[in-house]
Amino acid sequence: MMEFNITRNAKTEKWNKHWQFCVGSGHAAFALRADYAKQLKFIHDELGIRFVRFHGIFNDDMHTLDNFTHILPIPGMECHQERNFYLCGAAYDNILACGMKPFVELGFMPQALAKNPEHGVNFYGSIFSDPRDHAEWAEYIKAFIRYLLHRYGQQEVESWFFEVWNEPDLQGSFYQGTQEDYFKLYEVTAKAIKEVCPSLRVGGPATSGSKWVKRFVDYCEKKALPLDFVSTHQYSGDPLGGVKDEGGPDGMMDDIAEKTETEERHGNRSSDAAAEVSARPEETDPREMLMSMIAKAMSNVPEDASCLQILRTIMGDPSETNEIPNFAFRENSGIVKQQAKGLPVYYTEWNMQATFSAYSNDTRKTAAYDVKTALDVEKNVTGSSVWCFSDIFEEFHQFKEEFHGGFGLQTIHGIPKPSFYGLKMLAQAGDERYVLGDEATDGEIGIAAFRDKGKRQVLLFRQKMKQLDLQKERAEVSVELDHAPKGVFLQRIDEEHCNPLKVWEEMGSPADLNPAEVNEIIEKSAMTAEELPYIYEDGKVSFHAELGVNDIYFVTIQEG
Repeated sequence: MMEFNITRNAKTEKWNKHWQFCVGSGHAAFALRADYAKQLKFIHDELGIRFVRFHGIFNDDMHTLDNFTHILPIPGMECHQERNFYLCGAAYDNILACGMKPFVELGFMPQALAKNPEHGVNFYGSIFSDPRDHAEWAEYIKAFIRYLLHRYGQQEVESWFFEVWNEPDLQGSFYQGTQEDYFKLYEVTAKAIKEVCPSLRVGGPATSGSKWVKRFVDYCEKKALPLDFVSTHQYSGDPLGGVKDEGGPDGMMDDIAEKTETEERHGNRSSDAAAEVSARPEETDPREMLMSMIAKAMSNVPEDASCLQILRTIMGDPSETNEIPNFAFRENSGIVKQQAKGLPVYYTEWNMQATFSAYSNDTRKTAAYDVKTALDVEKNVTGSSVWCFSDIFEEFHQFKEEFHGGFGLQTIHGIPKPSFYGLKMLAQAGDERYVLGDEATDGEIGIAAFRDKGKRQVLLFRQKMKQLDLQKERAEVSVELDHAPKGVFLQRIDEEHCNPLKVWEEMGSPADLNPAEVNEIIEKSAMTAEELPYIYEDGKVSFHAELGVNDIYFVTIQEG
């Protein structure tokens, strides 16, 4: 049993609801869809999130740079090309109509500008190349900025953020160049933006695993480059986790050679992949090792397996099969804060793990991680962006199963997941957080407490990186009050509450839901408030709770 007492004169501090700054989403073309916009507005209205970030604003499906052969395939007409940012504007119009603003990720490369025009491996055909000519790219960026200023006005665009590229340290996955190449790309891009409008905010390096920040900031200082903020990413299951300045395949192999633990090496691979890499460090081609692992996994796939079953066989669920720590983000964000030298720090992607299709992504385990982590890193970050708001998302494929282990806070039809309800609890919390010490979130049961007008709020959670089958743990809580409360109410996320996955599975896991079935799941899994028994004596209101693994309890005390 754990005991917590919050005294009448306990110190409070303004608490940084950094996760309300931004949220990630599927690539740019999705922002043209009505279902995307509907879900995004729901996230804004329910959680108070202000910005949205996505990949691919310059992908060829946005048609920002076409030549005449795309209209009629006439030989020799390739040189007749035009810029057209109409679809970019349509996407941003939809975002603004939701009450949000775009956090503009500048990428990827239009084929007409690419040094290497081959498409990458992701589903929607991004090109991860450097420009063939930096001057040509600079003119393209200037035209884009002029378009935005003309369409929305300088005052509006000044309130946005411009981030150069996405995870350039992941060579072969999101970028084809070296660290030096990216720094040059940033230099050209930032200068082009500032030449058109010096007051716009530009930053980077948007790396995975909190990497490259020190060298990037030093480079910008040495070259006197514009740098208004630092951005990076962090997943507990990130294969390249750790604050490193190395990047790409060589950097990954260096990390593997240095570490024997598996906790930070399985973001987009199964546990088998991490084991194979560790066992054969002399191999230096991670793609070759990954393909070997896939071939091994495929030998166990039945002939009638669905696409989702095949992907899950390949990807696995590292959060269940490996020892992933729950403190990587907290530790690394503290280091990055120092490396940023006073600049604002934005974690523009974060979540429990970077493994798409993992069963855990749809469970309360992700909610418990998100809640604990949001509390743990608040003093290290200026703002952050949970990845991502919806399973309307197709980096691999748009799976038809309602619960397919996507990263979203909502399913493809907008059913809120436990992770949504975890953030909803944090959104309900007052703006003053009680100072309970760093260790308050690290016990078998973690605690945070808040003060709002006429309310005291207590958040309890039992976060673990594995969904272990353990006996419930009891917490005794007392809060000093001058008067007896009007009432004490409980909202909770556990096996029976805010668990739409369980409702769906009890329905037989139907692949295609109709609107009535969607509404049924939403209603049966909605977060509700119930009266919680309490005792008031000697100037204290006391109550208890029993939490299973990854349960979250949010208790509201209405002051008398």
